[in-house]
Amino acid sequence: MATDLVLGIDSSTQSTKAVLVDAATGEVVAHASAPHPTGTAVDPRAWLTAFDSATDGLIERASAISVGGQQHGMVALDSAGAPVHDALLWNDTRSAPQAVDLVAELGGPQQCAEAIGSVLVASFTSTKLRWLRDHQPDAAARTRDVLLPHDYVSRHVSGGDVFTDRGDASGTGYFSTADDVWRPDLAEAAIGHAIALPRIVGPAEIAGVTASGLVIGAGTGDNMAAALALDLEPGDVVVSIGTSGVASTISTTRVADGTGSVTGFADATGNFLPMGTTMNAARILDLQCALLGVDHDELGRLALAAPAGANGLTISPYYAGERTPNRPDATGTWAGLTVSTSREDVARAAFEALLCSLADAVDLVTSMTGQPARRILMVGGAAQNAAVHALAPAIFGAPVTVPAPGEYVALGAARQAAWALSGSSTLPAWTPPPSETYDAEATPDVRQAYAALRDRTATWH
Repeated sequence: MATDLVLGIDSSTQSTKAVLVDAATGEVVAHASAPHPTGTAVDPRAWLTAFDSATDGLIERASAISVGGQQHGMVALDSAGAPVHDALLWNDTRSAPQAVDLVAELGGPQQCAEAIGSVLVASFTSTKLRWLRDHQPDAAARTRDVLLPHDYVSRHVSGGDVFTDRGDASGTGYFSTADDVWRPDLAEAAIGHAIALPRIVGPAEIAGVTASGLVIGAGTGDNMAAALALDLEPGDVVVSIGTSGVASTISTTRVADGTGSVTGFADATGNFLPMGTTMNAARILDLQCALLGVDHDELGRLALAAPAGANGLTISPYYAGERTPNRPDATGTWAGLTVSTSREDVARAAFEALLCSLADAVDLVTSMTGQPARRILMVGGAAQNAAVHALAPAIFGAPVTVPAPGEYVALGAARQAAWALSGSSTLPAWTPPPSETYDAEATPDVRQAYAALRDRTATWH
């Protein structure tokens, strides 16, 4: 009997990644990728070109496919299905004033959280629709459909059918996590007129079947897909270090945090995925590498040559504004520089700032759910750095498990495709990825110094 293969897609900020996977075991049998344009506003049609390139020779072998994609991005289409404007991505903060306006229109932060599960910030799709209304009224008037990035790629696969899932929908600003339904009134309020929204496909449902017989799963947001790949259970906390930093956990109960510190997303299984997200993560290390003229491995070696606390150098690393805490206009701040500050101190301070920022997000997420972290997992490119292995458990004050490098968003999408293909009510049982666990003596003084600088700079921007 032939083995069914499923194709999982990660349409991320940087690229399309495709993995062809054995549906029964989760073993990757082939993979490919293609780059995306840089920037925070891009022509979404470039994603379709990248998809075609990355899946060439793979999609023909698959029995089912699902697409995981970057959350929040606004893909506004006219009556002919063409983009009216470049897609504004999650990390485009131009709509920060519109987020403030929309929260006020909903009655304030707590009322906003009750309505949609989260307090709106510039990342959310609805704020970008309001920006379009305010700054590009002609484009807004021509908008008939609004899709998320993964919806747009899924439409390409299906040949024009439009659908999404509750996980990615929960990041739009016009979906009720309490009732699992769209709030079309909120979408209309954002852009100024009624728009069409994708149908919502359930976690294990088949979204469609192509003429060639390819089964299409619902797809989902990138963080929701990664949670599927890692087989997260309630009490597991995942810290992801990519362009953005994310701390998320699985919860069986809905979160509605009126402080805005934790976004109350849905997940791709019927549960919830409360999340604290930072705008700055690996880019903190990128800047330090550029300033010191080293690569990431050398930056890690330099950092490990300095003592905890970097001889008094502390960094508030909000170089691109920040989302957790919500400071879209913030910039980075260095404190404690002296004539004795060394290259090693500068490197160490960068890693400590990155990890303290993420530790804040972990604390917020676990306090909101009332469920202590049973296990902390760390993923993403920077999670493989030796300095992260050494410093993360010291700053988090707990052991940290690092799964082997892998395309977890694409793998999670593949598992979702296998789930739809199986017709079962339960996820396919795949072998968890191999991992290493690291421990170290806690360094609470580092977090205290970071918190003092964070709080001191709160009113500077």
